[in-house]
Amino acid sequence: MAAKNTSSKNMSVAKALSAVSPLTLRIIAECPVTKARACDLILPHCAVSTPVFMPVGTQGTMKGITVDQLEGLGCQICLGNTYHLGMRPGPELIEKANGLHGFMNWKRNLLTDSGGFQMVSLVELSEVTEEGVKFKSPYDSKEILLSPEKSIDIQNSLGSDIMMQLDDVVSSTVTGPRVEEAMYRSIRWLDRCIAANKNPDKQNLFAIIQGGLNAELRKTCLDEMTKRDVPGFAIGGLSGGEEKDDFWRMVTLSTDHLPREKPRYLMGVGYAVDLVVCVALGCDMFDCVFPTRTARFGSALVPWGAIQVKSKQYAKDLQPIDPDCECPTCKRHSRAYLHALFKSDTAAMHHITIHNIAYQLTLMRSVRQSIVEGRFPEFIQTFMKRLFPSRDQYPSWAVDALASVNITLE
Repeated sequence: MAAKNTSSKNMSVAKALSAVSPLTLRIIAECPVTKARACDLILPHCAVSTPVFMPVGTQGTMKGITVDQLEGLGCQICLGNTYHLGMRPGPELIEKANGLHGFMNWKRNLLTDSGGFQMVSLVELSEVTEEGVKFKSPYDSKEILLSPEKSIDIQNSLGSDIMMQLDDVVSSTVTGPRVEEAMYRSIRWLDRCIAANKNPDKQNLFAIIQGGLNAELRKTCLDEMTKRDVPGFAIGGLSGGEEKDDFWRMVTLSTDHLPREKPRYLMGVGYAVDLVVCVALGCDMFDCVFPTRTARFGSALVPWGAIQVKSKQYAKDLQPIDPDCECPTCKRHSRAYLHALFKSDTAAMHHITIHNIAYQLTLMRSVRQSIVEGRFPEFIQTFMKRLFPSRDQYPSWAVDALASVNITLE
């Protein structure tokens, strides 16, 4: 009998060991003034230096940039979209290609979202029940059920380093009982996602904190989800058109209650000011389509805002987009060239996309360096002065958010 007990004990230990997450977070430095921190996030394909901005490649590709170029810019992790990849080319083909890494020929880390966000962006095509989300395919109008189990099954086929739970997503501007329903359902769906993950030793499942703009609901969600031993947490349900005053308060409430030893991912945030402020509020990871989408409209990101390359004022301007930028576009091409190219060739969008992703990655590297060197508060002051010509142009929400973490803007 004793032998039997020992062997079952050993089995349960072996099971626990095999379920140890393939993620390590090493905190390298913490800002003594704000909640900012610099970490090394060790994932299966490489280490990621945080704070990090993750470019978004909806269908296994960044629009306007190749995988090699992304690697050349020093990108350590990018995003793929489960909903779109699950539709086409489909998980079976991607699995045959050795997962999304093999399919894209990307040797670094991948994070896949769960498909839940499409509940908001394709709301006219979706219906939510306890079982999952019913979609009409935008490709052939077939009805599909995306359940927590199906989302994880697709993400297991894709082989991403970080998978997101399927959550019940409501727009951040929605109020009332639907927000509470979605929050509680997201907790139940998290448990179903954890149970469905076939590769806990290779793929990290992140929980997504919901609760809309209601502090009590967010706290309840935080209390419940942090009881689950998942490798990381995302702050979801924000950046959807809500007031920025509400946005930053929900972010800081979330980081106050999330475990220090696990990564914190703020979903859908990509504007430079938002990135810097939310690092100060304690977030580690960010993603957004903004830098690639805005590039397609001819908008190049610079430390003082943005340059509209299509504008006539750049027709004879032989400077690069940003004279201090080291990206391939700024090393090779002038504003005048890009202006001329934009009129006749989609290659202009490609060049600006490279620049914009380089801008985001460089910004986050500078933020990290300032945290490591103990001068992040000074970095914030310089960054804001460069971006806004005068103090009265500082967004009031950013002033208040930074004041909440002991930074008074000069």
